[in-house]
Amino acid sequence: MAEVRLLGVSGSSYSRRVEWALKVKGVEYEFIEEDLQNKSPLLLQSNPVFKKIPVLIHNGKPISESMVILEYIDETFDGPSILPEDPYERAIARFWAKFLDGKCLEVVGKALWSKGKKEKQSIQQEAYEMLKIVDNELKDKKFFGGDKIGFVDVAANYIPFWLEIVEEATGVVLVTSEKFPHLCAWRDEYLSCSEVKENLPDRDMMLGFFKAKVQAAAVLNEYLLK
Repeated sequence: MAEVRLLGVSGSSYSRRVEWALKVKGVEYEFIEEDLQNKSPLLLQSNPVFKKIPVLIHNGKPISESMVILEYIDETFDGPSILPEDPYERAIARFWAKFLDGKCLEVVGKALWSKGKKEKQSIQQEAYEMLKIVDNELKDKKFFGGDKIGFVDVAANYIPFWLEIVEEATGVVLVTSEKFPHLCAWRDEYLSCSEVKENLPDRDMMLGFFKAKVQAAAVLNEYLLK
């Protein structure tokens, strides 16, 4: 049997993307938890360019970047398709995955963690615009690709689980059913899927982690203003 190892962090949405794909495909793998404050020689050797998780090691060959790994898993292993089979639909799926994993994630992250009042208002407005685009795309859809979770849904996996936790930790609420009804309906469908529910980190642990980050940032800010 092929040897498959995944270097990751259990609380990372990027690692969980890869685990979801492996489970859907029915691939047996070994998960190796990394300490990002003390990265292992295996991680540094496997991803010498970015030195980041996740890294999939298949028969001794490393593949980096979560979205690249998803495509590799889809093309390499038997099982349900993650990307659409039609070339045009595959291209569209890649477009939305890039948007969600790139610009949208960047802006939403800044909106949640921004500090100054003026900066916060500006970036939150930009985040609302990004999320409205996503909400419109999900109109009359159960998932981005139709009736089952696929490539684009996994690219957006930070929204249904991690986003809500960070909102609670920071006190910044971006997503409500009034503003984004289609996005919230998709979130509920996504979290109700057995493949997803069985592959999420402990919520209390994650909330504690992000609250600690908020507190640490507040202490640092207070120190700098003295």
